[in-house]
Amino acid sequence: MANHPIEALMSSVMENIKGMVDVNTIVGDPVETVNGEVIIPISRVSFGFAVGGGDYIMKSGSSGKDKESNAIPFGGGSGAGVSLSPVAFLVVGKEQVRLLPVTNNAVVERLINTAPELIREVKDMLGQKKQHSGDKQ
Repeated sequence: MANHPIEALMSSVMENIKGMVDVNTIVGDPVETVNGEVIIPISRVSFGFAVGGGDYIMKSGSSGKDKESNAIPFGGGSGAGVSLSPVAFLVVGKEQVRLLPVTNNAVVERLINTAPELIREVKDMLGQKKQHSGDKQ
């Protein structure tokens, strides 16, 4: 059986979508800051496509095939859509790696992620305060 024209439409759409998707679409190019940190954008990519068509029968009631080319009269179309939305930034520093999400609740997540560092700093400050009070006596 010969290839149906809709197969060519589907193949064309899939090849074009495949050409759009690579690792740089999801994980962006790294950007180096002045202080030496590297920031890498992370994105979510969604694709959708549709292909459709129909064979037409000639008015004479025949099968619709063109006798010379053995082709069926066909009409079809295809379409695709792409959605790209940023999800987070990966920040690679000299001493740590952080993931900074791009969401409304990022403040809460950031507080949770920085809590250990904050506790360490408060502990150090209290230790210094005890040293200073011991020096005065």
